[in-house]
Parts: sequence; C-alpha cells; structure tokens
Amino acid sequence: MAQQESINLVDFVKRFPNENACRKYLFKMRWPESFKCPICGYGKYYPLTKYNLYQCADCNHQVSVTAGTVMHKTKVPLLKWFLALFLVATDKRGCSALTIQRHIKVNYKTAWLMLHKMRHAMAQQDQQYLLDGIIQLDEAYFGGPNGKQGRGTEKAVAFVAVSTAISDKQATIPLFAKIKVSDKLSMKTVKDFVDEAIEPGSKIATDSFRIYNSLADNGFEHNKFLSGTPECNQALDWAHTIISNAKTFILGTYHGLAQCHLQAYLNEYCYRLNRRKWVNQLFPRLLNACVSSTTLTLAELTG
Repeated sequence: MAQQESINLVDFVKRFPNENACRKYLFKMRWPESFKCPICGYGKYYPLTKYNLYQCADCNHQVSVTAGTVMHKTKVPLLKWFLALFLVATDKRGCSALTIQRHIKVNYKTAWLMLHKMRHAMAQQDQQYLLDGIIQLDEAYFGGPNGKQGRGTEKAVAFVAVSTAISDKQATIPLFAKIKVSDKLSMKTVKDFVDEAIEPGSKIATDSFRIYNSLADNGFEHNKFLSGTPECNQALDWAHTIISNAKTFILGTYHGLAQCHLQAYLNEYCYRLNRRKWVNQLFPRLLNACVSSTTLTLAELTG
C-alpha cells in the first residue's frame, strides 16, 4: 500500500479551516502532477472560480474536484465531508449515522448516505489486493442473538479469509483479511470467494467441512483439520478472532443492521483492520479512496 502523509487532529484543524483549503487539497490529490482533462487529457485549464470548476483549455470540458468520485454532485460542503471522513478514519470503532449527523449538522438521511459512500470506496480499494501466503479460511454467521446457531441457521453467512505470517518469536500474526457475504454454503460459493480473494497457489487451512474439499483441485495447498479439535482451533485462531471482533464491531457501533447492507459494514471492518498499522494515515488514505472510487447513488444503494 502506498505511503500517505500523517495527519492528526491538530494538523487537520490547521490545514482545513475552510472550503477553499479542502478544494485545494482535493485538487492536488486528484491531479498530483498537474491538471489533466478527463476527456482529452490536455494539461492546461481555466479556473471558473465563481462555480468552483476547471475548464479544459483545449476541449472546454468543465470538471470539479469531486466529479466522478463518491462525492459527485454533492450538496454537502467539502469541509463537512472532510470532517466526516476524519471522524470515520480516526475512530477505530467506526461512526454511526447518528454520530455523523450530530457532529457535522446534516440530516440523518444525508449522514447515512455519506457513510455508505465511504464504505463503497473502502470496498473498491480492498478489491485491488489479493490475500497470499498462509491463509486461514472459515465461515461465519451474522444475525441476532436468538434462534438456531451455526450451520443450518437462517442468519446471514459469510466467508472469512485471513492471511498470516510467522513472527520472529515463531508466533502466528494476522496480516490482512477479506470477508464476503454468501447466499449459501457450497463448493461453488467457496470457489467463487477464493478466486476473487486469494492468490492462486496459497496455502489454505480450513476445518473439515466438506465444502472445502475441492480447494486442492483449484490450485491451492489445502490443510484440513477436524472441527472442534485443539489443532483446528489453533490452525484457525486468527479467523475465529476476526469473526468475533467483526460481530462486536457491528453490534457495538451500529447495534445491528439490515442484512441487505451487511456486506458494506464488513467491508468497513476489513478496511480498518487491513490498515491498522497506519493509524495517522487513515484520513488521507480514506479521502484518496473516495477520490479514486466510482460514484454511488441513493437509488443504487436502496434499489
């Protein structure tokens, strides 16, 4: 992952006192070398200061710093976007829509949509990477505390993969994780998940659930462990820990959520986990993800 500058709360307050400061920062983030027209690629422009636009000096195309990003056509001031991004990036527990609503003074619907746009950007950023090396793979169930537990439950099911490494002290440490909600447990859904999440040839540890039996046939080194045994618990220790922490994250911050949005919240959890070593860089990293991401509309989110 590319290095980003560190920005703490004091830095944030000094650097972003108004809309103009936010716009200049976004301009530099979007065009780090120099302006480049998204239509013709020409490098010179005329600033249309009254409208906060930049007009290409060749084809006359007009573009804003938020065009084509998750902030596309936003009516929320950039300073409020920056504040919301900073709050989300710096609180390891995540921020609810009520928290964002209270701090930046927008209505609940706007705060809710802004958060989902951020999660959309987080997901697209993590889709650029595959897990590799030694992988722990398990399935998890998300839902309310009542009713049948484990396999056979009507709760939402998700596959959880964690890449690990061996530390200097010969202890297993987690590196990165991916979680994908699935409509069912089967050999096909396992294959679909590992194809999009894990580098071919990686070493994968699972329990003895039969849906994992075809991993070796799909180009992976597969180690199976009898479910419930100490050996299995040790082989999948970080997968189990991350499953537990993801459930705590969802229940603790959001107090449950609609199953149709579960994937978005799990994307946020993984994004945070995967960047836990760059705490002071999380704001510029998240802002860059939002600038690099495609747009997401309310209709697409609720349709």
